[in-house]
Amino acid sequence: MAEHRIGQPGEFPFTRGIYPDMYRKRLWTMRQYAGFASAEESNRRYKYLLSQGTTGLSVAFDLPTQLGLDADHPLAAGEVGRVGVHISSLKDMELLFDGIRLDQVTTSMTINSTASTLLALYVLVADAQGANRAKLGGTIQNDILKEYIARGTYIYPPRPAMRIITDVFAWAGHELPEWNTISISGYHIREAGSTAAQEVAFTLSNAVAYIDAALKAGLAIDAFAPRLSFFFNAHNDFLEEIAKFRAARRIYAHLLRDRFHATDPKSLLLRFHTQTAGSSLQAQQPEVNVVRTTIQALAAVLGGTQSLHTNAMDEAIGLPTESAATLALRTQQVIAHESGVPAYPDPFGGSHVVEALTDQLERDALSYIAKIDAMGGALSAIEEGYQQAEIHEAAYKYQRKVESSEQVVVGVNKFTAPEPARTLVFRIDPDLEAQQINRLRDLRISRNAESVSSALNKIEQAACTSDNLMPPILHAAKELATVGEIATALRRVFGEHR
Repeated sequence: MAEHRIGQPGEFPFTRGIYPDMYRKRLWTMRQYAGFASAEESNRRYKYLLSQGTTGLSVAFDLPTQLGLDADHPLAAGEVGRVGVHISSLKDMELLFDGIRLDQVTTSMTINSTASTLLALYVLVADAQGANRAKLGGTIQNDILKEYIARGTYIYPPRPAMRIITDVFAWAGHELPEWNTISISGYHIREAGSTAAQEVAFTLSNAVAYIDAALKAGLAIDAFAPRLSFFFNAHNDFLEEIAKFRAARRIYAHLLRDRFHATDPKSLLLRFHTQTAGSSLQAQQPEVNVVRTTIQALAAVLGGTQSLHTNAMDEAIGLPTESAATLALRTQQVIAHESGVPAYPDPFGGSHVVEALTDQLERDALSYIAKIDAMGGALSAIEEGYQQAEIHEAAYKYQRKVESSEQVVVGVNKFTAPEPARTLVFRIDPDLEAQQINRLRDLRISRNAESVSSALNKIEQAACTSDNLMPPILHAAKELATVGEIATALRRVFGEHR
């Protein structure tokens, strides 16, 4: 499959980048991931980041929201607003984006099992603002397969979960033509301990599974493939990471053209967001994390990313403080405006080392993809535990190297120093959870309970048929059904994955 002619950026198979000019005309989107505590608190952080020059929003949701649990659910106790913002209903979503025109900013939402519901809430907020749905831009992660592989925030069994995703593809294709309906994620696979080749292979195998599911649902390849997007990690091995992005583009272009016979040129483009490696951050000497993040961010830019989040130096200790989040954004801005790098698309193209690494990563990734194909595809391989076992083995080998000091981690197993007392740790107000529960209680009292019950019944009815689930979910969200109630309606039909 490899084509060794280097070619130019913007030419098939897009090894050197998906656009001829890359950043000469338009920089990557600087999309800083944020969300914590309440909708009001997160709204203030978004407005601050926008004022500091971020060019796209990226929403982190808390675990209860990701798992379809309302704030007053017993399993949500102690987790409301902890690792992201809590959203129970349309009222919360309205507060989250208060004063932010959704037709003037693109938003990425890291949400999977409940992605269809959060997308519905977002669209309803945009409708209330008078925005044209056809002009809304952004991404929902909506990538459930990697949850079974690496992350764990699944609700339903894999096959009905895939049905929800293809329903989103079909609905958004008509209603939100500029929206990226999935962000197929290698990031969490890498965070779980995979190698670079495994990250590419398992991500693209998942992409194949989503495409197959959409085709079986009756969608045409060129009707949805241009809105598929990806999400990769940027790790410390600088040249390997640059090569990884190049290899991923090349493999994907061939898959879409040769395997799925896509004819729209946009279908062949692997468009991706990158986040620097959270797992590489260390609590020891946290200032050194600035150096790690800078190397990783530069690799992502040299590798041709379309958008980028840079981690804050204090994220191994807690949620990022405002000053650390600002410094992380400034890291991107220095690369963009002072380094001179954006003037040259794929400046490492032709390097013997980078081309050899690109070819090797392509070979290794294709070998994994072939093994997964032989098992019946990503879904069958997940059910057998194949990807999980491979990641666990890779993570174990890496950790052994760190513990033996074969792999040096500065400040951890070499060049250590006494730890100074830390005072600047971001803390969540513990009273916010109670406030969220009270707000939810008030919502349930004030809304029309009969209308909510009827709307939830319609979701169950649709789930029992082949009807698209998005219209009844949208209707229920508008009637102020909660995220947890909508998830429970689907649980009653689909069950839960254990």
